[in-house]
Amino acid sequence: MTDAIKKSLRDSKAARWSALGIISITMFAGYFLTDVMSPLKPMLEAEFGWSSTNYGIFTSAYGWLNVFLIMLILGGIILDKMGVRFTGLMASGIMVLGAAIKFWAISNPTLSTDTTLGIHTQVFWAAIGFAIFGVGVEIAGITVSKIIVKWFKGHEMALAMGMQMAVARMGTLLAMAAPVPLANFFANSHIVVDGGTLVERVAPSISAPIAFALVLLSIGFIAFFIYISMDKKLDASIAESGEDNNEEPFKFSNIGTIVSNKGFWLIAFLCVLFYSSVFPFIKYASDLMVNKYGVDQSLAGLIPSLLPLGTLFLTPLFGSIYDKKGKGATIMIIGAVIIVFVHGIFSLPILNYWMVAVVLVMLLGVALSLVPSAMWPSVPKIIPENQLGTAFSLIFWIQNWGLMGVPLLIGYVLDKTNPEVAIAKANGTEIPLYDYTYPMLIFTALGILAVIVAFMLKAEDKKKGYGLQLPNIQK
Repeated sequence: MTDAIKKSLRDSKAARWSALGIISITMFAGYFLTDVMSPLKPMLEAEFGWSSTNYGIFTSAYGWLNVFLIMLILGGIILDKMGVRFTGLMASGIMVLGAAIKFWAISNPTLSTDTTLGIHTQVFWAAIGFAIFGVGVEIAGITVSKIIVKWFKGHEMALAMGMQMAVARMGTLLAMAAPVPLANFFANSHIVVDGGTLVERVAPSISAPIAFALVLLSIGFIAFFIYISMDKKLDASIAESGEDNNEEPFKFSNIGTIVSNKGFWLIAFLCVLFYSSVFPFIKYASDLMVNKYGVDQSLAGLIPSLLPLGTLFLTPLFGSIYDKKGKGATIMIIGAVIIVFVHGIFSLPILNYWMVAVVLVMLLGVALSLVPSAMWPSVPKIIPENQLGTAFSLIFWIQNWGLMGVPLLIGYVLDKTNPEVAIAKANGTEIPLYDYTYPMLIFTALGILAVIVAFMLKAEDKKKGYGLQLPNIQK
C-alpha cells in the first residue's frame, strides 16, 4: 500500500475542519435558543405577568426530562450503540420540535390568563417545549463531542473543541444582543382603553426572537445531513487504510466501570459546579444589569453579550495551549478562581457602575474559556473512546441537575428577598428594583466549590497518571 492509501480522511486537515464547521451550525442554533429568553425577562413580566419564580420554573425546565426521565443517559447509550449519525440527526429533530412548541406558547398571549397543574399555562407550555429542546441540545452536545474525538484523535483535539465551543458561544452572544431589538422591530400595535379613552398601545413581539431561533435550528437540522455524508466517507477511509479501529463494542457493564472511576466523578462535579455558576447567571444577567447597574433595558443585553464574545478567541487559544503545552488541570483551577472573584465582586452592594459590570463580564468570559478548553479534552484521557458517549451523557446528566435547579433557586430567592416587588405588582404601583446580593452569593459559593474540586482533580491526575498535564498532540 502507498502512504496515501494508508491515510484516513481525518488525516486531511481540510476534511476534519470542514466536518467541524458543519456540526457547529447545529450547536450555534442550539445555544441561541437556550438563552434567547434572558434579555426578555422584563418584557415577560410586563406583557404576560410572569414573576421571577415563573421565569425560574421556565428556565429550570431545560433539565426536567434529562434529569428525571434520564433521557440524556439514554441518549448517551444510544450514541455508543447506534453511532454519531443516527444520534445526531435524532437530537437535531428533537431540538426543532421543542423550539416549535416553545414558539407556539409564547406567541399565544391568551394562555397567560389560565393555569395548568397550578402553573401559569403559558409558562407550562413554554417550559414543556424548553424541556423537549433541552433533551435534543444536550444529546447533540455529547454527540458533537464524540464526533470531534472521532475526527481529531491524535490531532488538534482541544483546539477543535475550543473552536466548536466558540462558534456555539456566538449563539449565546446573539441571544444576549438580538432578542430585544427583534421584539421591538416586530412590535404589534392595538387599541386599549385608558381612563375611558381609546389609545393605541405598541406591544413588543416576544415571539419574534423565538421564531428566528426556530429557523436557525431548522437550518442546523438540514446541515447535519451533509455531515452524515462526510462521516460515511470517514468510516470507509478508515476501513481502507487498515487503521486500528478495533475497539471493544459498548456493553452495559461499561456504565459500572465509568462510575467507579474517581477521575470521572471529579470531572463531573467540576462540570456541574462551574456551569451552574455561569449559565444560570447568564439567564439573569440582563436583569441584573437593569436592577443593579441602572442600564436601560434595550441595552442591558449588550453587556452580558461580551461574555461569549471573549470566548470566541480565548477558548481556541487556551485549547491550542493545552494541545501543545499541556497543563490542563492547572488551566481548570485558574478558571475556577476567576469565577469566585467575579461573582464575589458582583455580590457587593457597592461599585454599582456599568463599567465595573463590563470588566467583570469580560473576566467571566476568560473563565468560561479556560475551564471548558481543558475540561472536555481531558475526558478522553480518563475514559476509553468506546465508552465516551455514555461518559459524556452521564457528565451532562449531572450538569443538568445544576442547570435545572440553580435557575429555579435564583428565581425563588429573588422573590423571597424582594417581597416589595410582588406587593407593587399586586397593587399596580411602580415596581422597585430587585436586590441581587443573595443570588450572587450563591454563584460565588458554587465557584468556591469548583476551585476545591479542581485541586482534587489535579491531585488525582498526579496519582493515576491520566496525563491531564501533558500535551494532546502526538508527535
